[in-house]
Amino acid sequence: MRIGELARRTGVSERSLRYYEQQGLLVSDRSPGGQREYADRAVDRVILIQELFAAGLHSKKIAELLPCMRDPDGGPNERATPQLVTDLTAERDRIDRMIADLATSRAVLDDVITTAAQEL
Repeated sequence: MRIGELARRTGVSERSLRYYEQQGLLVSDRSPGGQREYADRAVDRVILIQELFAAGLHSKKIAELLPCMRDPDGGPNERATPQLVTDLTAERDRIDRMIADLATSRAVLDDVITTAAQEL
């Protein structure tokens, strides 16, 4: 499929797809006319990349992790290493800290909202 189709199917801009390719996160072939052509499995790869970005990972870390992951489920493959497990555990711990901080912020807002609503 061409880049426009991949963008449409994943909801990711063509510019982002080119960036993913530039960072080594995504691979395309070239048509005789020089246009990018992606395999169907690129849809799952782009969705996985988006999920990893949403989890707060940066492109360099994603590039390190992708070769150790299977598409589309993201499970470990034969290239998984103890360092991968350490890195993923650290990322999960970071996300857990963010969740706890957000829960605390929400509780503060709940208190403010409750107090403000009682005074109205």
